[in-house]
Amino acid sequence: MFLADFGAKALTALDPETAHRLTIRMLKSGKGPKARVNTPQLAIRVAGMDFPNPLGLAAGFDKNAQAANAMLDLGFGFVEVGAVTPHPQPGNPRPRVFRLRDDAAVINRYGFNNDGLEKVAMRLARRKKRGLVGVNLGANKDSADRVEDYVKGVAALSGLVDFYTVNISSPNTPGLRALQDKAALNDLMVRVLAERDRAAPATPVFLKIAPDLADEDKTDIADVVNALRLDGLIVSNTTCARGSGLRGRHASEAGGLSGKPLFAVSTALLREFYAVLGGRTALIGVGGVSCARDAYEKILAGASLVQLYTAMIYEGPGLPSRILKDLPGFLKADGFQTIADAVGAGHG
Repeated sequence: MFLADFGAKALTALDPETAHRLTIRMLKSGKGPKARVNTPQLAIRVAGMDFPNPLGLAAGFDKNAQAANAMLDLGFGFVEVGAVTPHPQPGNPRPRVFRLRDDAAVINRYGFNNDGLEKVAMRLARRKKRGLVGVNLGANKDSADRVEDYVKGVAALSGLVDFYTVNISSPNTPGLRALQDKAALNDLMVRVLAERDRAAPATPVFLKIAPDLADEDKTDIADVVNALRLDGLIVSNTTCARGSGLRGRHASEAGGLSGKPLFAVSTALLREFYAVLGGRTALIGVGGVSCARDAYEKILAGASLVQLYTAMIYEGPGLPSRILKDLPGFLKADGFQTIADAVGAGHG
């Protein structure tokens, strides 16, 4: 266990947002831990990119692209910064993030608080380029044309990131999830892809969806993904639902729920999309991953890549290297030579 894991657990004595800010400050200073992870059988090629391993940091941790390289140093195969909007915005009033320690979960209603495209682009331009770093794009709360906000994000960050994620699934910006409707989604992605082709040809574009989807929504999203040949689908964002088993005293707070309670529903949705899309579109599984077994279950369900964030709040920065150390054992037990061999194998 990293010594830093103990420090991370100590930070949980502080309010969540203060702890997060201090963690980012520590990582920016270069004092974060460094993991040595080199496991060839975990390397995988997805959407034209070569990943050293399938484990990534989900968006939301490094909102303002301040610590991407420090997170790569923890062993992550890729990092997703953001969400970033064209204009800076403060987000929702504090308090806006709540730990549910007994549930290994978090509820947040940040509301896309970030420094805006100009500052994020400046930081990414200054970053010593190494590893794979993508960006999660959002829309400003008061925007008159939210689709244009995503187009602006693609243009502003061209050449600075390895992939774009179009985030229309945050529950904390009113009306944002309406962009998941078929006509709106098709218009959004057509415009985003056109700008990608103009400003950053061949840069992959992923779409991040909500876990709270009706069957009709799932069909519509699959139709758009197939028709436009999107590079990948991230399944899924936080959930607005609250299970009856939650024990944390903040369980009734408004916002998106992440962490362990999201694992089953997000993995079931991942499995559905793998079946519907026939394995033709890369899937990135996120939601409730806290150990190698969780990551492996996402992969068997159809994920080529897996992301996490919430579990690190409770498990510390040594979690990525522990997962990567344990994953090869699952491959060996099931007779797989590489991680790519296991993708979707749970479908029989």
